[in-house]
Amino acid sequence: MSGTDNERWMRLALLEAAQAGEEGEVPVGCCVVHGERVIGRGHNRTEALRDPTAHAEIVALSAAAATLGNWRLTGASVYCTVEPCLMCTGALVLARPDQVVFGCRDPKFGCLGSRYDVAGDNRFNHRFVVTEGVLADESAALLREFFRTRRAVGEPGIVLRRDGRVDEGA
Repeated sequence: MSGTDNERWMRLALLEAAQAGEEGEVPVGCCVVHGERVIGRGHNRTEALRDPTAHAEIVALSAAAATLGNWRLTGASVYCTVEPCLMCTGALVLARPDQVVFGCRDPKFGCLGSRYDVAGDNRFNHRFVVTEGVLADESAALLREFFRTRRAVGEPGIVLRRDGRVDEGA
């Protein structure tokens, strides 16, 4: 897909992320596109569902599989506002999309280049193209504002670093 298409679909993922933030969830969003059709979308739901696996990517992958009636998402592109964690990256390998596009890096948990590069590990049976940095500033801004607000009301475990990055659970 072209850069314009990537931005178009990432904007939809950003809307999902904003919805997560409004619900008190960490603002991460994801959408899955097959052809020109959105087949799955989701945002973090870990707090609402009290489920550590209810990340935006997992929610969106499940919705996409239900839409297609197939857990193999061959031909699909996945758009995540934040670099996926190890759990979500593992689910992406298993789901077999053609491409994963993400906004900002996650230096603490990201596994598409930050902490580890799952997509670059040729020991897995599926590999996908990774495109990073699409609307990264917008994605990072949602996270910064969310954690700044939480920190302002005294939420424990939230640390705003001098460089403007946020550490959760520090």
